[in-house]
Amino acid sequence: MDSLDAQILLALDDEPDATALALAARLGIARNTLSARLQRMQRSGVLREFTRRVDPAVLGHGLTAFVSIALSQTDSAHAMRTLRGIPEVVEMHSTTGEADLLVKVVARDTADLHRITGRILDAPGVVRTSTAISLCEEMPLRIRALIEEAAKG
Repeated sequence: MDSLDAQILLALDDEPDATALALAARLGIARNTLSARLQRMQRSGVLREFTRRVDPAVLGHGLTAFVSIALSQTDSAHAMRTLRGIPEVVEMHSTTGEADLLVKVVARDTADLHRITGRILDAPGVVRTSTAISLCEEMPLRIRALIEEAAKG
């Protein structure tokens, strides 16, 4: 990603509903240049799906928890496939240390979280779990500061 790509991303962040023509004019570039760069960023995975911007709370899933998962080394791929099939599992990271995976889940309430963690425990290859409930989000995921640094060139 170069400085212009970063500037395009910042302009999109500022005005997500702006037309390509308006964004190109704001950035002082040709509309075709903007379109080509956006297509390249989309193909390469720089631009992720729009649904990442939706707050799960508006869908009734206001509780967030983090589940540390120890996996059987012989069945970890099957476990991860199963976990990907649980809609409330919204993020998954392989980690070092005591746990093999750190999974972010969303739930309606603690009873729903209990149901979800039960599904996680039932997944083939899951050996044990440890769950921590988020009391509040002190800072949401932020990428803008990184993009601003990249835009400086």
